[in-house]
Amino acid sequence: MEIIQVIGIVIAIMLIIYGAMKGFSILIVAPIASIIVIVTNQMELFSSLIGKESSYMTGLTGFIINFFAVFLLGAILAQYIDKSGAAQSIAQKILEKTGTEKPFPVLVALLMITAILTYGGVSLFVVIFVLIPLAKPLFKQLNIAWNLVTIPIQVGLGTFTMTMLPATPSIQNVVPTAYLGTTLTAAPMLGIIGAVVAIAFGLWYMRFTLNKSLANGETFADFNVKDSNEELKKEIPSFIVSIIPIVLLIAVIIVGSALKVPNIIVIGLATAVIVSAILFKKYIPSQKTVINEGASGSIMPVFFTSSAVAFGVVITIAPGFKYISDFILNIPGNPLISLSVASALFGGITGSASGALGIVMEAFGQSYLAMGLSPDVIHRVSAVASSVITLMPHNGAVLTFLALTGLTHQNGFKYQFIAVTGANLLALIAVIIAAIIIY
Repeated sequence: MEIIQVIGIVIAIMLIIYGAMKGFSILIVAPIASIIVIVTNQMELFSSLIGKESSYMTGLTGFIINFFAVFLLGAILAQYIDKSGAAQSIAQKILEKTGTEKPFPVLVALLMITAILTYGGVSLFVVIFVLIPLAKPLFKQLNIAWNLVTIPIQVGLGTFTMTMLPATPSIQNVVPTAYLGTTLTAAPMLGIIGAVVAIAFGLWYMRFTLNKSLANGETFADFNVKDSNEELKKEIPSFIVSIIPIVLLIAVIIVGSALKVPNIIVIGLATAVIVSAILFKKYIPSQKTVINEGASGSIMPVFFTSSAVAFGVVITIAPGFKYISDFILNIPGNPLISLSVASALFGGITGSASGALGIVMEAFGQSYLAMGLSPDVIHRVSAVASSVITLMPHNGAVLTFLALTGLTHQNGFKYQFIAVTGANLLALIAVIIAAIIIY
């Protein structure tokens, strides 16, 4: 009977991956996969799905209750930064400083722009929408392979600004705080060490692939990319004005975290939104439209992530999960290794680092605390590990990126997977070693 229970969980996980890769919404796939777990583990159907204790619905609603404000305010802030032209202003200033005459400085500039915007709380999807129209004419002018654009942007939004840098307002940095009582600046030295390693690898890999591409004679025309129909805004705020909400957000988070202020991410995002509404008023035709679009845009991301977490809750209450849990917790070596394995595996399974963290914190958080590990270390290590193999073919950021760039999995996935996975894996190794030494 035990083997059937475990097989049921494995089949459900495979269904999640297959369904996502085939384009089915996780809102549909996750409940079906949960039913497979429930049936094969001989659990009571309705109490496991809609019960008031531990169930699919309590996992779904619990995540939304804890993090909806973050998704909502973050989406509204992203709309202000995008619609006002602030993101375009920041991008143009950095490109002005790095120059656009040589390929490598352009790649570095794209990495810097992406990092600044995502560290400032701008949604990764908004960043992609902003940067692709800026990058396309530059790549055409320099006549370099269009698929190289995947490296700087994905490294900038999927590595050090997502899980490593202290005070980053990403949801991946917020989720562990709800379970561990930590702050957004948890284990700052570990985060900085990981960020340095990730940036170093990203820069090396960009240089390596660029040189290889040039040596192979690859050009922009090889990818049959259609010209973008999007026009850049003509009237945009200055660089200084554009950067103020971002700097303010990070400053509020750092100070608030140091003072142990509860819900500082919500306070910081709300402050940044209010300041953006004031500073960007003349550049936005309708504030109501920006707020409404931001609010609407927050709904699907929070439900996608909470659905992954809800599926994880069903797995964790299934009798068969005990065997999986025992296997993970008994992995030889330092407990940080098994914590990393669990976070990375669920990140790959769900295609969502934040969803993986919700599952891992729910299932294993207290176990690792009971082992005597520092909450700050658990926070930082699990966050970094959750993104190691998240950039799978069914990941939402990958699908969006390919759609906007006109690339395919065949010509556009390899570089971004190696870049992000390599950066996150090397950073994780460095963080674990540093954690063992420091803590």
